Formats: sequence, C-alpha cells, structure tokens
Amino acid sequence: MQQKEISKSVLKRLPVYLSYLKAQTDGPANISATALATALNLGEVQVRKDLAMVSDGGRPKIGYNRLSLIDDIEQFLGCDNTNDAVLIGAGGLGGALLGYTGFAEYGLNIVAAFDSNPALVGKVKNGKKIHAVSELKQFCEEHKILMGIITVPAEHAQAVCNILIGCGILAIWNFAPAHLDVPEGILVQNENMATSLAVLSKHLSVQIGNMK
Repeated sequence: MQQKEISKSVLKRLPVYLSYLKAQTDGPANISATALATALNLGEVQVRKDLAMVSDGGRPKIGYNRLSLIDDIEQFLGCDNTNDAVLIGAGGLGGALLGYTGFAEYGLNIVAAFDSNPALVGKVKNGKKIHAVSELKQFCEEHKILMGIITVPAEHAQAVCNILIGCGILAIWNFAPAHLDVPEGILVQNENMATSLAVLSKHLSVQIGNMK
C-alpha cells in the first residue's frame, strides 16, 4: 500500500491500536473499526480513517483480518526496520529505559548511553556501556545514529539537545520537563511526566470532590 502523508496525532494512535491488536491472541480472526473504537474508547470515524491510512484490508461487514492489520501497522511504523538510538543521561530514568526490552517490539534499539558523570562513565548498565558525552559525536558518525533520547535534568536538556543536533541527530525523544528549541527538520517528541501527573492529580481531586 502506498504510504500517505500522516499527522502526528495519527502516529500517536497507531501504536495504541497495535498494542491492543497484539493482545487479542484468543479473540476472533477479524476485527472491525467499530469494535476497535469501542474497546479503546475512541471515535469510530476517527479509527476508521486512521486504519484506512495504513491498510487497505478492511472489508464491509467483515472488518480487518487481525494479523494482517498488525502487519500493515508494523510496516507503516517501520517496526521491522530497527532504529538505533543513543541515550543521554544514564541515571535513574535513563537506566530504567536502558533495561526495557519492549522497545525492540516497536523497532527501537538503544545501542549506547552517554553521561557527564565520571562515576558512571565506563560502566555497563543493563547491558549497555556508558560513554562520556565527549565521545558522542564520533560514536554517532561511526554508527550513523539519527535518533537521540534525552533523560537529563531540565536545566541541561537544551544543551544536550544542541549537542545531539551537532552530531547529526534528526529525531529526539525528550523525557526532560523542558521545551527544546530546534531548527526546522528536527522532530522532537516530548514525554512530559510532570504534565501527565498534573492531569491525573486534577482528575483525582475532581472525583474525590464529587464523592463528598
């Protein structure tokens, strides 16, 4: 299927569909956009349009073959083409990400970690060697790395971002609670846990207030 231009919001939903479909190992062979939308509490029209962007396997009154749809989404997302990445900041969060094996399922391979802390440099954490940040540019050039993951404190995030861009990185997964200024052509995906926690806290306060 010829790939179409797709929005960032759709790209964020596709892994959600993929995860759900993979979990339905004991379910029926076929699944409709309606059933998928209901299971994930999403709009049916939205789900139908999303799936049409990545697969032409839908059939009226039958839906999609689950395994074929999984394959279509994985191919669209490039899950069968592993993207090597470097991680900057091998502390608590960074170390946890280094040990998470589930990234491979979505085509991400963290090949090395970098840190400015002399106490960490040279050590191996969860099977990944920790290098000095001064070695980053040479490593990225030698291994043709185009993706970087930032897990440093907020006050250092922009400086690390600048270093990554100077190393030829084109995509950044940012876990630091900081806005990053990048030139055109560089994609930044933010994972702001402070924002997520604020949303959860607000939800809880409302629900508790309704119970009184």
